[in-house]
Amino acid sequence: MKNIATALVKAQKAFGPALKTSTNPHFRSRYADLSACVEAVIDSLNNNGIALIQRNYEDNTGVTVETLFVHESGEILECGKLHVPASKQDPQGYGSALTYARRYSLMAACGIAPEDDDGNAASRKAPAYDAGRLADWLAEISQAPNADALKAVYTEAFKDTQSDAEAQKKIIAAKNARKAAL
Repeated sequence: MKNIATALVKAQKAFGPALKTSTNPHFRSRYADLSACVEAVIDSLNNNGIALIQRNYEDNTGVTVETLFVHESGEILECGKLHVPASKQDPQGYGSALTYARRYSLMAACGIAPEDDDGNAASRKAPAYDAGRLADWLAEISQAPNADALKAVYTEAFKDTQSDAEAQKKIIAAKNARKAAL
């Protein structure tokens, strides 16, 4: 376990926040979806020789997922199984449970939480956003010289635009374009 433990410590130092980029219309709340959770950790894991694997197990009442880390040395770290019951016994119910289980298993295994995971966050008023800053953020993102700089400016831009969903969509699109270019 020496190689994978060392690599995982290095990877965790570079994990980004799991940004709340999705909206739950039923509760009018924002959450970090599975892709945001994967994006927060995958580059750091891979850069340190660690592959992320999520096993699914047969289950008649829901889904069971286990997150594993496989190091290039061949060492494997199994992070335990997580069972999530399906709200409905149909493909949509199982699909929803699977996504939920994968997201929470990954966050627990990596030791990450969604940004601003304060239970009172929903009751706080979002700080005022200066719409004139959007062009500045987009320019900074498009000129980021490397992945670390991109992650830093993207995180700040996303937080700054938290009260403007359309601005956040533009920030995400610009980040994805720059990431592809790098």
